[in-house]
Amino acid sequence: MTKSTLAIHGGQPVRSQPWPSWPQWDESERAGLLAVLERGEWGGYDTAVEEFETAFAARHAAQHCVTTVNGSTTLETALRALDIGPGDEVIVPPYTFIATAAAVRIVGATPVFADVDIESWNLSAEAVAAAVSPRAKAVIPVHFGGLPVDFDALLPLARRHNLHVIEDAAHAHGSSWSGNPVGALGKTGSFSFQSSKNLTAGEGGALLTNDAELAERMWSIANCGRSTEGPGYEHPNLGTNLRLGGWQAAVLSAGLARLDDQLQRRMSNARRLRAFLVEIDGLTPQRWDPRADAHSHHLFLMRYDADAFGGLPRRQFISALRAENIPVSPLYSRPLYRQPPLVEPFSRVTPCPNSERLCQQAVSISQNILLAEPDEMDDIARAILKVRENVGALL
Repeated sequence: MTKSTLAIHGGQPVRSQPWPSWPQWDESERAGLLAVLERGEWGGYDTAVEEFETAFAARHAAQHCVTTVNGSTTLETALRALDIGPGDEVIVPPYTFIATAAAVRIVGATPVFADVDIESWNLSAEAVAAAVSPRAKAVIPVHFGGLPVDFDALLPLARRHNLHVIEDAAHAHGSSWSGNPVGALGKTGSFSFQSSKNLTAGEGGALLTNDAELAERMWSIANCGRSTEGPGYEHPNLGTNLRLGGWQAAVLSAGLARLDDQLQRRMSNARRLRAFLVEIDGLTPQRWDPRADAHSHHLFLMRYDADAFGGLPRRQFISALRAENIPVSPLYSRPLYRQPPLVEPFSRVTPCPNSERLCQQAVSISQNILLAEPDEMDDIARAILKVRENVGALL
């Protein structure tokens, strides 16, 4: 490739066209919202909610779905329904969004941080085994970026130690492991519908499970302590109001109808981008385990090796790519156990060198970029090559 002036220095950027925007919507969202409006129910008992719960559960091969207002309250609800609280420990990864561990603290339990695998970016089964104590009651693996955790290793380990597996599937709408959709492979699975997620209504969350008793307990917690069989003003349990409204459910149903087409496009474009990256020293994509036959790619993830780019710091590499109109991000600047609400003694920390390393090396691309046309992935490749060819001008 012939050297050309970097856009960060005033040159022509590799890309001038906008990337696909997010969220995406069409007349189906408008029709669903109008139907909610005209029914006049609007709240959590609108028929749109049950319709979405049924469809979302079916898509993920789960028997039960309980929706809530967001994907943080889903985690808290699952923990409470499993009677996890003060004196208990829950094993979590430190390289993820804070809600995964904050939910544990909010219910009064102690987060125990175990390291991730450097290649998959997911919670390491070996690290979980080393972190288990007599107080451990559950483990929350995050399907990071949409890649399912290694269930073949984690589920037997959890059974041996009597740990509940609560899947944090906030990134993993439609992902699957060995042909089985995530979300109900553990005891329960938590999904987020926040504005950046692959299925979104701006906010919202859902819990999936195949355990009818647990589904009833989670529903009760999210519905003011009511019972599904009892009168509305009887409250056999302590709960709160976490119900998803009809507006959000209508939008989610419309988005669910296009989820699989989007999933296939993201995976196809991710394969194209990976084929380029394997030829580039210094950028290592997240390992895509062949058992993960569906990978939602909420994030396309890479590790950046500054030495392979002449010592160019990651922040300058990212700035140069952004100037070429390639929107990349460094993700998390610190592991969760360095966030003030989660430092010791509010948590227990085991050695996590891989998580520390990811905080220094991560480069990510958001899911909407992977909805572009296949040949547009080549713009990302060209921009990386352009930065590489001109790295001396950045040092």
